[in-house]
Amino acid sequence: MAKKKKITMTVEKTDTGFSAFSQDYPIFTTGQSIPELINNTYEATEFYFEEEAIKLDHKDIRFEIDFKQFFKFYKVINAKFLAEKIGMNATLLSQYVQGHKKPSAKQTEKILSGIHQIGQELSGINLLQTA
Repeated sequence: MAKKKKITMTVEKTDTGFSAFSQDYPIFTTGQSIPELINNTYEATEFYFEEEAIKLDHKDIRFEIDFKQFFKFYKVINAKFLAEKIGMNATLLSQYVQGHKKPSAKQTEKILSGIHQIGQELSGINLLQTA
């Protein structure tokens, strides 16, 4: 079996859903939703590397999306709330989201860590049904 590859897919919002492409390999796919796009990406990468007998794991594929598109799609994440949660100036985060400024690698990691923390908190919540 051939050596495993690490694939980075850039995700973009389109008029009909989403697209993902690799800068390093001729791999491109689309989907009407993020989950559909992710599944289509796994299929596309498996198909591309099929002849080389390379078996990719989901951990081998990394999805990247810019701040503006991320917050446009995931409107449920309020930038002001996130800024407070991670101890960042809300105006600065807003400038990143709008594309007026580009965050450093350290700031990007801080923001991503906050998003992951919120995701973990939400995944641990159960809602009660009231009568």
